[in-house]
Amino acid sequence: MSSVDAIKFKHVSYLWDEKKAAQLAGDEVALLIYRSNLLGADLRLTNYGGGNTSCKANAKDPLTGEKKEVMWVKGSGGDLGTLKKSGLAVLYVDRLRNLKKVYRGIEHEDEMVELFNHCIFDLSSKAPSIDTPLHGFLPFKHIDHLHPDAAIAIAAAKDGEQITKELFDGKIGWVKWQRPGFDLGLKILECLEANPGIKGIMLGSHGLFTWGNTAYESYINTLEIIEKCADYIEQKSKSKKNIFGGEKTKSPGKDKRLKQAALIAPVLRGFCSSGQKMIGQFTDDERVLEFINSNDLEKLAAMGTSCPDHFLRTKISPLVLNIGASEDLSETVTLKKKLNAQFEAYRKMYADYYNTCKHPNSPAMRDPNPVILLYPGIGMFSFAKDKQTARVASEFYINAINVMRGAEAISEYTSLPRQEAFNIEYWLLEEAKLQRMPKPKALSGRIALVTGSAGGIGKAIARKFADEGACVVISDNNLNRLDEAKEEFNSDYGKDVFTAQLLDVTDAKTIDQAFANTALIFGGVDIVVNNAGLSISKPIEDHTEKDWDLLYDVLVKGQFIVTQKGVDIMRKQELGGDILNIVSKNALVSGPNNAGYGSAKAAQLHLSRLNAAELGKDNIRVNVVNPDAVIYGSNIWNSGWAEGRAKAYGITVEELPKYYAGRTLLNKAILPDDIANACFAFVSGLLDKSTGNVLNVDGGVANAFVR
Repeated sequence: MSSVDAIKFKHVSYLWDEKKAAQLAGDEVALLIYRSNLLGADLRLTNYGGGNTSCKANAKDPLTGEKKEVMWVKGSGGDLGTLKKSGLAVLYVDRLRNLKKVYRGIEHEDEMVELFNHCIFDLSSKAPSIDTPLHGFLPFKHIDHLHPDAAIAIAAAKDGEQITKELFDGKIGWVKWQRPGFDLGLKILECLEANPGIKGIMLGSHGLFTWGNTAYESYINTLEIIEKCADYIEQKSKSKKNIFGGEKTKSPGKDKRLKQAALIAPVLRGFCSSGQKMIGQFTDDERVLEFINSNDLEKLAAMGTSCPDHFLRTKISPLVLNIGASEDLSETVTLKKKLNAQFEAYRKMYADYYNTCKHPNSPAMRDPNPVILLYPGIGMFSFAKDKQTARVASEFYINAINVMRGAEAISEYTSLPRQEAFNIEYWLLEEAKLQRMPKPKALSGRIALVTGSAGGIGKAIARKFADEGACVVISDNNLNRLDEAKEEFNSDYGKDVFTAQLLDVTDAKTIDQAFANTALIFGGVDIVVNNAGLSISKPIEDHTEKDWDLLYDVLVKGQFIVTQKGVDIMRKQELGGDILNIVSKNALVSGPNNAGYGSAKAAQLHLSRLNAAELGKDNIRVNVVNPDAVIYGSNIWNSGWAEGRAKAYGITVEELPKYYAGRTLLNKAILPDDIANACFAFVSGLLDKSTGNVLNVDGGVANAFVR
């Protein structure tokens, strides 16, 4: 098929590049990875982490030197869109198929997973996933197992089997719902043997299996089948009015939706974080709005999802918020009272579901809070242990909405029975996978906003927090610097770890917007670092009123307003929090040519004490880090401060680093990373009972000792 022929695809993306594929000719594994990446790039075909692909080819046995048929298949926990060779499990095909001889029946199929290890060809390859036998038992060289919205819509329809038979004229087989595993692999093989010549198999409520003799044949076969499913649904949708029962709730405009979402997000985050701190995601995608504004919302949302991949990431069902789209959310006490009743009802529902469905050997009940929250008229929130997990849960629920919409258009949507859903959620193999997850870092689940963080001390703090697991908000009043920092953070950490916000601490509107965007992007804030600053060093006779106002507006008023806004969000969450103020040795030490800067720093220091005294009741800690002479990487030294201080001390600018180090007890220069480490000490959890403190990071300046 040429690129011209690709025009026939309008519901899926044809991405095959003949020239690139030609360069991989003869390397079946390379072609498998290429095909997998193309399929994973289209979220209509499969979500992050969903689906798996495989190929079979001959390889030299390292023990006998003989040619053996080997299968390369996506390993456990991988993602098609980013799959590399290291993410593949590699197994002897004959050994895998010989496991049928020792299989003791469906009651014992979990024990087969351990036996996969006896089939491994490449000992350095990825651990095999539960879907390995589904690929291994089929005879085809290349196989795709995906979770396309269009195919699952048919698979989850009440009469999906009949629709599949008629739509594909018997060329696509059907295997009714069964939990993934060894036995499902046998059922797929039985379906193929009973229907020779079929091009694929639909798995009830689950997904699609397709294949080909080459990587390209498999790719095209997969796209053609999904395209046909999608086109069928589109045609049926045109003839059916009021899918989802028509509109019940009217959405306000975009600005109003975002404002409401930003106001309620920290409150929701607080409720969802009753067990552990969660990170949020918000979307008002048009597909979400159509669903949450519909008459059928309550009925369909309560049913839950069908595909196990969707379900595992979105939980048994979402929480539909009983809050008006135009309701005044400023009355936090009233809002929390309403939400508390709704969350308690959800937690009870989840506990009843667990207790009704559990087995004698089931793992203990997990967090009973919802993952997906639907706010009619406004949008969808998701909350999880980190941003990536929250984002992926949101993407999966949009897929689930697409499935429900398609199934309702062609027939009637059906979901997994609750017992089947429980058996997936609390599957002992899934529990073992969860137990193998790495321990969370010190700041996992925390959200930190750092002012003035596009360079110098602020950027070092933001990087340190990101390294320790936090989601960070880098902010600055200089767009060029912010863009440079954004590029750096995107390269080093990726989009799920940070956001970049324009924030001028002298402009209340930018402060409000930065915090609102933070609530929309991450759900709230736990740590606020007041780092933005500037310095002016002049003799008193040269110091202007404009200099004075600027210093106090940035250092004192800016710290106050940013703290005020951060505290407002922290109180909505009721999770406590940290305010860290980057002050200065100059708050305690008197020196020449420093009246404005030094007094403003003293005001910052005492404001910190006052805030600590007031906010203790909210479990919000307020602490101070006092740097001195952080020359390297600091923007302060580009503002004329260096010249002013050198003049005050009777030395040259070039002599300042040595001068500052030489006057300390430790005779050491202070770096931005030193300040970042001090900040981490305050928020790492080791000093949770400390507030109102000052930590000097100045190499030891005796005059700056607090006590």
